[in-house]
Amino acid sequence: MASKPKSLALSCKHKVFMGMRLQNLRYQAIPQTIVLFILVGSAGPHFNTSLQSVGSSATIAANRLSFFTLQLSVPLSWAGASSDFFVYYPESTSKRMVFAMTFIGVSVSFILVNLLAVGLASGVSTKPGWETAYNTSSGALILAGFDGLGGFGKFCAVVVALGLCSNAVPSIYAAALDFQVLGKVWKAIPRYLWATVVAIIYLVCAVAGRDQLFLIFQNFLALMGYWLAIFITIVFEEHVIFRRNKKGYDWAAYEDKTKLPLGIAALASFLVGWVGPILGMYQVYWTGPVAARIGDHGGDVGIWLGIAFTAVVFPPLRFLELRQVGR
Repeated sequence: MASKPKSLALSCKHKVFMGMRLQNLRYQAIPQTIVLFILVGSAGPHFNTSLQSVGSSATIAANRLSFFTLQLSVPLSWAGASSDFFVYYPESTSKRMVFAMTFIGVSVSFILVNLLAVGLASGVSTKPGWETAYNTSSGALILAGFDGLGGFGKFCAVVVALGLCSNAVPSIYAAALDFQVLGKVWKAIPRYLWATVVAIIYLVCAVAGRDQLFLIFQNFLALMGYWLAIFITIVFEEHVIFRRNKKGYDWAAYEDKTKLPLGIAALASFLVGWVGPILGMYQVYWTGPVAARIGDHGGDVGIWLGIAFTAVVFPPLRFLELRQVGR
């Protein structure tokens, strides 16, 4: 079992060594898309579209709200790393084109995968073999979805599994770059060494926690949505209120500490913004007092409260910072 995460880690690390220009990630999506549509054809007849939501109207509304919030957390996770890849676009690329490509790419991919996941989940309650597979792992459920295709179905399941490489490569690349932007000392260490460090970290986590790590991540990764919503709110307000049609950005000064904002307003707003998720999150490890009052059992509004708290606090603090510090 340990050889599987090891092979994945080594494969992803070597692909990162090649550099992003040689990855051709756009083409790597083609076989993944093909096998996903094959999965639709194979598993689709077993999707149960007649299932009804269980519970009172308030509980159903709260559950849907929580599900939507959780789903929003996934595409939001790209917000912190998207600029690492946009730098490969020509400088003449239209801002509208960048927005359109990003929005359409993220939306189409997540909608397709989510609809497939909902379909497979609906079959778990009516198809005993799928229920057994689901109790084993999500990968086993996908493999069960290819039942009836024989060896070709297993091959398709392998292609789906290899998609982990396509997803992990950009993440490793972005993580290595994130280490370098911490400072000049960190930048002096070559990116391929940071990629190796990142690969070693997640390899150790994968091997040591292969029996429990998935459940831990399943319960923990929702935190990404909370902090990213706060982060995006700060960046958005900085751009729209304080940068747009004014001073803009001095790209040549990105490493000059004397010209960069101190970040006091951003840090204070970030900390205040976290009050929102604490009050509004509905998770395994914590249910906030506001979340507990939604529906019969609770509903997650942590992201929305985080955005609201941050959006109110950041502008006055940033105005004060600019007035006192000047940057």
